[in-house]
Amino acid sequence: MDENRALDHENGDEEMVEASQIRRRAITNNEEPGSEIISIERVFEQKPVPTWREQLTVRAFVVSFFLSILFSIIVMKLNLTTGVIPSLNVSAGLLGFFFVKTWTTALERTGLLRQPFTRQENTVIQTCTVAAYDIAFSGGFASYLLGMSEIAANQSTEANTPADIKNPALGWIIGFLFLVSFLGLFALVALRKIMVIDYKLIYPSGTATAHLINGFHTPEGSEIAKKQVKTLGKYFLFSFLWGFFKWFYTAEDSCGFQAFPTLGLKAYDNSFYFDFSTTYIGVGMICPYIVNASMLIGAIISWGIMWPLIGNREGSWYPRGLKSNDLHGLEGYKVFIAIALILGDGLYNFVKVVARTLPSLISTLRSKINLKTLPIQDNNNTDTSIATSYDDEQRTKYFLKDQIPKSVAIAGYIVLAIISIIVLPHIFHPLKWYYILVIYITAPVLGFCNAYGAGLTDWSLASTYGKLFIFIIGAWAGSNGGVLAGLAACGVMMSIVTTSCDLMQDFRTGYMTLSSPKAMFISQVIGTGMGCIIAPCVFWLFYKAFKDIGIPGSQYPAPYAIIYRNIAILGVDGFSSLPKNCLVLCYITFAAAVLINLARDLAPKKIARFIPIPMAMAIPFYLGAYFTIDMCVGSLILFIWECIDKTKAKIFGPAVASGLICGEGLWSLPQSILALAKVNPPICMRFLSRKDNSRVDTFLST
Repeated sequence: MDENRALDHENGDEEMVEASQIRRRAITNNEEPGSEIISIERVFEQKPVPTWREQLTVRAFVVSFFLSILFSIIVMKLNLTTGVIPSLNVSAGLLGFFFVKTWTTALERTGLLRQPFTRQENTVIQTCTVAAYDIAFSGGFASYLLGMSEIAANQSTEANTPADIKNPALGWIIGFLFLVSFLGLFALVALRKIMVIDYKLIYPSGTATAHLINGFHTPEGSEIAKKQVKTLGKYFLFSFLWGFFKWFYTAEDSCGFQAFPTLGLKAYDNSFYFDFSTTYIGVGMICPYIVNASMLIGAIISWGIMWPLIGNREGSWYPRGLKSNDLHGLEGYKVFIAIALILGDGLYNFVKVVARTLPSLISTLRSKINLKTLPIQDNNNTDTSIATSYDDEQRTKYFLKDQIPKSVAIAGYIVLAIISIIVLPHIFHPLKWYYILVIYITAPVLGFCNAYGAGLTDWSLASTYGKLFIFIIGAWAGSNGGVLAGLAACGVMMSIVTTSCDLMQDFRTGYMTLSSPKAMFISQVIGTGMGCIIAPCVFWLFYKAFKDIGIPGSQYPAPYAIIYRNIAILGVDGFSSLPKNCLVLCYITFAAAVLINLARDLAPKKIARFIPIPMAMAIPFYLGAYFTIDMCVGSLILFIWECIDKTKAKIFGPAVASGLICGEGLWSLPQSILALAKVNPPICMRFLSRKDNSRVDTFLST
């Protein structure tokens, strides 16, 4: 995400996703993408490469379907709580390998196995699963879609008229996703050879995923994978049972372990406490140390310093007695200062990626014209040139074997665009057909720029383009439904740009595993179709089971819904709605984000790795500090483990983290079912100060 952003600015080792910024697909191990020394294709030389039809198996899609449900639930929960989503590709890859390997091993023992499990089929599972659960994130359920709702509108006194509100409903959400989610697949598919072979773009996430899959299917890698799956299963069970145990003590929102004042009651009032969430301990183990440290710094600056000081200005900077969620009060400072930090970081990185991308693109085009050679080649390593050339020869041969006709791509994009131009204005009345036409004309260009930049830097700027179109379409539409039009335009643009970039990542993975581009494309289409049904159903389950979704301070606050809506309000109304001195603080915060990023890029690497990341700092500004404590506990666990046994920590750390995330995440499903059935927890565990406890005892004794 991003719709999201990879917050590891230094390399492609790990991933943290923030649901309002840049999403990076799957960084799955700690090797640099180009660290492959021996010839991988020599290892698999004796194994026949299946045809594209043989790569698309029924068992692959059955496994993908169930994994898609599992990971959609997990991503939805993370999205609705904090918007911090780590890479789940390790667990998706491990579980996909484990289930099909178990299936084929059982059939082999009975003599019924007709087709062995190959890395190409594994790639199809990975592609289909990730495409499906990506919809749970890129569908905007916790950002632009929920930002359209009455829940988000009620938290503001501006733009809360019926023209700017559209409440969630399962029917129109599924229809909307089907209309916009497939366009990105057709936008750039005709350029796959140019991006992957001619320009030799690395796509570090796709490359790392390919290393993971290739490693699974070597004899040594298979044994390690089995041990990793066993470890994942053990911590999955622990996390699931822990979530079940915690549920008994949560009769009310402020009850249970998630309201445990571990650092004292005063710290608890300022959201500094450990809430015993195995999910975010696992997230902290996956995210880089600098990401977790940055969030903790952001929490201290905001909830430890800024908000208490601004709160003391009540009656001077803003009226007394306002509701806690009134944007004319303290809540306004929290929301708009967080937005300024996000936009400052996003704008800086947009300019940075464009500045890197354009010279490289111009250089490669000149190289092709003048030298008639393949651009972006790296032949400095003479020790590996023979192995690399053999691997590239084999990979290029199979990548060019199954072609997807350009006419299909062009016709598919045009037909889908025409259908959505006709239908979308009936779903969102303020979104006029000519707004959509402008989006569809510009989307392929922006999609190409985004995919090219991601191939070089592993950064997708999809959410930045989305926010840009919130402003453009919102201002164009004006006060008559401009907020709703801007949010809908954001969703359309983000879906196209995100999906087209993800498809190129998948083509890179397929290229390195000798998977057919046709099989990859079909798998992506099927996975996207699954996601367009699974993700809305999962969201609807949460939406109906928990009545406080989108409410600040609740179990599922969906923080980016109100942030996206207020970006739209800024586009329509300007800065007139901001509280006193808020605009000045926003300017300062925006400038600080740019300067911090500049310092990170200009400082030597030894120093830069200790400079915090503004995007990570922004997340707790609005949401609170509690989840940063959990994530720092996860970092501490991993750090101690690495000090004791670095090799085991590197191999099994991602499996432990994935188990912790998936276990408590899956508990959300039975928890939702219990809530729908009106089965409530029997106990409320609450903590009081000594003074309040005496008052309660006195009251009960009378």
